[in-house]
Amino acid sequence: MARQYSIRDFFRQMPLGLIKRFFEIKGVLVEIDCAIPPGANSTDLFKAWMLLNAIQRNSIDAEFQVVFEMSCEKGFRAIIDEARWQLRNDQDALTSLIQNLATLDNHFERAMVTYLDYSHLWRGATRFYHADTLPYWRKRKNFSHKPASVDQVSINELANLIRNYFHHTEGRGNNCVVEPFRRGELDYFFAYPEDYSQHSIEWVNGTFGKRPHNPAFEVVFVYSQIEGFLDLNFRGSYKAVEPLQVMFANAILKLEDLPPDPKDKRVYDLSPLLRKNFNFTFAIGSGIEKVTVQKLRLSSRIKKGDRITLEADTSENKYALHDLLDKMKTTLPLHLFSITQAELAVTVTVDTERPSKVVKVRITHPNSSSLKYDDLDLKLRDMLSASGIEPRELSTTNETTDTASKQ
Repeated sequence: MARQYSIRDFFRQMPLGLIKRFFEIKGVLVEIDCAIPPGANSTDLFKAWMLLNAIQRNSIDAEFQVVFEMSCEKGFRAIIDEARWQLRNDQDALTSLIQNLATLDNHFERAMVTYLDYSHLWRGATRFYHADTLPYWRKRKNFSHKPASVDQVSINELANLIRNYFHHTEGRGNNCVVEPFRRGELDYFFAYPEDYSQHSIEWVNGTFGKRPHNPAFEVVFVYSQIEGFLDLNFRGSYKAVEPLQVMFANAILKLEDLPPDPKDKRVYDLSPLLRKNFNFTFAIGSGIEKVTVQKLRLSSRIKKGDRITLEADTSENKYALHDLLDKMKTTLPLHLFSITQAELAVTVTVDTERPSKVVKVRITHPNSSSLKYDDLDLKLRDMLSASGIEPRELSTTNETTDTASKQ
């Protein structure tokens, strides 16, 4: 369930000292410091907050919401990932930073302390956290393992290509900026082309009305030099996917063309999921306890558009869907259908001090899934690869299976 932000709850969670430090940096409430006396509670803090004018509150409230979003396990992981890259040449400083944050009481304190004391990490960490929340990435494989070019000339070239494409095809994208980041072995590129002008209904200085503004839309690229793949996240026309991949290949990888992507090769091989005795493979220590198939979508090989969706409650019987499938076999010629979508229920332990939870994973033929790039979803991606659902490159398949367990 998504967490809901409110300023009152934020004040309850955040230590008074950190809130006062934030206000001091912003230069507000300094002249009325008595409004937040030592030992004040969240109610006192809220009363002081209401003494600010609307412009001050709106500006600070927007920043508080970002801190709130980062005040969780995913946010902390993103902070550490950015710190590992920026401090890769100073292990002592990295160890000290991680220890300082880890000793704090909770993720609210860790997020605010990072914002206040390690501001150089904030931009990259918030970008990573945002990328971790994005579903439905599109993967392109078979790149030649070339390193990503992150010089300003290459970055500007990618921005110009994106800007020109959307300007000529959709009449938007007059401006574009691209921000590169490094996260472990992955290169992230966040592109922000200008979107269509919009009018939003809002309050401005106490006056209600429409206000014009020029928002940006987003394109995110994640490139793995080691595995030779490019993942793309773009909420727009499917027709733009391949052109965006070409732009990245041209500007960042210095390739003239995209690598071959034969239509008869699928990123996700869903056919094994028809077998009742199919075993998912996952590493010991991953936290994954079991994986069950809850839903399958079958698409006709004969008539385009004909689909059948099978869904079963697997909470008590892990084979409930396959039992249903067995019943259907008597009247349904399965050889005339292909699996084009599957939904898995993964029981996983994220925190040893909390009960395990069930995570839903949706995989759609040929190359789309609901998986993101946070710590947990990376483990789920590894599980799909080890199980043969998402085959790895030939050079990475010769891995030992001594540490793997099968459901």
